[in-house]
Amino acid sequence: MLKITKTFFLSILFFSLINSNLFAQSADAVVGVWKNGEGTGMVQIYKKGDKYFGKLVWLKVPNDPDGKPRTDINNPEAKLHSRPLKGLENLRDFVYKGENKWEDGNIYDPKTGNDYSCEMKLVDENTLEVRGYIGVSLFGRTDVWKRQVKK
Repeated sequence: MLKITKTFFLSILFFSLINSNLFAQSADAVVGVWKNGEGTGMVQIYKKGDKYFGKLVWLKVPNDPDGKPRTDINNPEAKLHSRPLKGLENLRDFVYKGENKWEDGNIYDPKTGNDYSCEMKLVDENTLEVRGYIGVSLFGRTDVWKRQVKK
């Protein structure tokens, strides 16, 4: 009985280590569609060249009060106010650094019209921590995104 129990636990440990190593090794593990922590939008993360980008593909409130598609009205550049939010590339230039971390990127917040330095960390297969900051990562905010579609 003791031998069966020991074999069972060693098997579970072995398969757990294999599974976590496969998960941890993929730079493209972040690719897919993610819902932000507030549930107000979804971002599709994709790879362009050797960097990662993201664009808004779904909005909980897609239209303004007049029934027209929402635009980038909070952007500090007036010429961009008519730019549609849906399809807007709001994540740019992320580089995979290993250990499930993507860094050196930027995130644009259409609510405020501000651009921030950003880093992302894949906590597990379906949970992504997205941290926007000014200057150093210490001065920022982390949002937890949930995977919707893996691509």
